[in-house]
Amino acid sequence: MASFPGDLELIVPNLHRRYSGVTATNRMVAPRLAKLYRAAWFGSDAPEGIARLSVADFLKLWRRKRPVIWHARRNNEMIAGLALRALGWPLKLVFTSAAQRRHSWITRWLIRRMDAIIATSDVSASFLKVKATVIPHGVDTDVYAPPTDRAAAFAEAALPGRYAIGCFGRVRAQKGTDVFVDAMCRLLPRYPEFSAVIVGQVTPEQTPFANDLKKRIEAANLQSRIVITGELPIEAVQRWYQRLTIYAFTSRNEGFGLTLIEAMAAGSALVASRAGAAELVVEDGVTGVLGPPGDADALAAALEPLMRDVAAAAAMGERGRRRVLEKFSLDAEAARIGEVYRSLL
Repeated sequence: MASFPGDLELIVPNLHRRYSGVTATNRMVAPRLAKLYRAAWFGSDAPEGIARLSVADFLKLWRRKRPVIWHARRNNEMIAGLALRALGWPLKLVFTSAAQRRHSWITRWLIRRMDAIIATSDVSASFLKVKATVIPHGVDTDVYAPPTDRAAAFAEAALPGRYAIGCFGRVRAQKGTDVFVDAMCRLLPRYPEFSAVIVGQVTPEQTPFANDLKKRIEAANLQSRIVITGELPIEAVQRWYQRLTIYAFTSRNEGFGLTLIEAMAAGSALVASRAGAAELVVEDGVTGVLGPPGDADALAAALEPLMRDVAAAAAMGERGRRRVLEKFSLDAEAARIGEVYRSLL
């Protein structure tokens, strides 16, 4: 880090101890931004491809003349940026919002004090009440890519049958895990070549919810065909995407919903609730199928034709992959964020 702090142009703060979807999206785009700007990561869970800024190096920036971008993604990072600027750090403050809801008064107050605002969708932008640049999230299409042999990838999992349907994310009602389980309990008995996998963390407060799901699975006698993996390393999650023939995005509400484009990039057919950025990402009937959130009947009805015709599911997955390459790559996201930075520097 010999070039710091004098040459630094961008600080990517991650002031959140628990790994989350916000952290995941931040980790993916930060190394691409570091190719465009002299950048450093400040906080936990630093990814490869971007320098880490120590507290000692950060202190050297105090009262420097040239501005440095501080790109916040949470309230605490906006608060820290404002406080540091008031104390003499030469920060230009950028905030990215993915939330699709009315913000609290403190968030609205903080947003009005930022130098630039980015929203991940038009819906997110509509809740901000200030001018925002809409830049959808991107995904690393080299990492999230179809497998060389999907059948061989599926075989690694040692699941019954030949095909997998997945639902990824923390196990909770907001993610619609219960909707997925209910749909699977109806469909899997009719389609013995399919198994289902739920990849995601069960937090202590969600243990009763997860236990109820396990009871439903046991009542349907599907314990071997509906698997809840728990939290996995990111590399293992990426491999699970490659084992899927179909991905179900079942969130009741969502900021963006990164798993949408991760699954599409890996070539899975997609059935998605109209939550988060689903309507922005998915061309209904072409690169996926859209349905109402929280509706197990609608989910089952959308999944069944793809389970019945695996070739059609594979073709949808190929179209989805092409759409992500065209519209939702990390390089496209980083380039557009870079344009916002350039206007401030």
